Amino acid sequence: MEKKELLKRWQPWSTRGRRGPGRATAAADPRLIGGSMNDRFVRVARSGAEEQIAHVSLVRHASAEGLVARVYDQLERDFGILAPPVILHSPVPDLLAAVWMMLRETLVATGRADRAAKEAAAAAVSLGNSCPYCVAAHSTTLHGLVRGRDAAAIAAGRLGDIGDPHIRAVAGWGERFGTPGAPERPFPPEQAPEIVGTAFVFHYYNRMVNIFLGESPFPPNAPARAHGAVSRVVGRLMAASSRARHAPGESLDLLPAAPASGDLPWTAGNEVIADAFARASAVIDRAGERVVPEPVRDLLVAELAGWDGRTAEPARIDEAVDGLPAPDRPAGRLVLLTALASYRVGPAVIAEFRRDDGADARLLECLAWAAFTAARAATA
Repeated sequence: MEKKELLKRWQPWSTRGRRGPGRATAAADPRLIGGSMNDRFVRVARSGAEEQIAHVSLVRHASAEGLVARVYDQLERDFGILAPPVILHSPVPDLLAAVWMMLRETLVATGRADRAAKEAAAAAVSLGNSCPYCVAAHSTTLHGLVRGRDAAAIAAGRLGDIGDPHIRAVAGWGERFGTPGAPERPFPPEQAPEIVGTAFVFHYYNRMVNIFLGESPFPPNAPARAHGAVSRVVGRLMAASSRARHAPGESLDLLPAAPASGDLPWTAGNEVIADAFARASAVIDRAGERVVPEPVRDLLVAELAGWDGRTAEPARIDEAVDGLPAPDRPAGRLVLLTALASYRVGPAVIAEFRRDDGADARLLECLAWAAFTAARAATA
């Protein structure tokens, strides 16, 4: 099937046939006519990305201004698409900038580690965290970077079937990263800031994706029979973006400078990544101090001190939350579930947290702090 025809068939989840403020139909939108295939795909993909996100009202591309618009521009330019796991943070502009900065400077920016190895780490960490959305998304990108059978093996969780020995070793490390008995790093020390950083980032993103997105990066009304063909097309387009050179550090001016974070030793040797995580950490730490009650913050830190990286049982979380003051229990339940069993964060848990203050910003900042704190513990 021609790429043009495939994308046309995939457009039921796009802007075609739907009108709203600031949105034209694809058939009437001149930006979707002509130009490169990649530009057309990016524009078609925007609306599909925007429709997948639950629980919050994101800033749509057509309405983006200021810092949000700057992040969206970089995201499409360097990552290839307006990725839902990133843009779900858009109600809090500095948080959006922080999570994009971490992703860009580890996974996306051109450095000492091969992009295929970093994508394999991203997909394998997502396997370990039971995040099918991220497994599918990054296996799709791998289709354009490694042999198709290797990408399919990662997507199916058959890491022993990966033919490329380096990709197999990185994937095996990534799946068990942050758990007892994890393999030694199968890459040289100078690549650690990028590959360990990618693992850190996906410990964060997996938790947020499990809460805000479904199990598949394909929009719900994309027919299942088209998924394989779409994956191959998207993989080629995403791989083309990933092969381009993306200069390190171009996201740093999105946020102000901040003191180095002393609990991220794996950033040593890469000044850009160290700087990016210092700036992002400052934003997320301030958010936690602002919206997460101190007893809840203390409880999560204590729980993570003896954490083995595995999903916590519901009874264990309930027991820990019951020890909090009653007004702090909704936040405590949300925070502990996000960090230790994110797939269990459902509408009821979010509604309980929203009873006193339903703002999207408060919800996002609370969840971001919990996910980031868990990622810190996994990479300690």
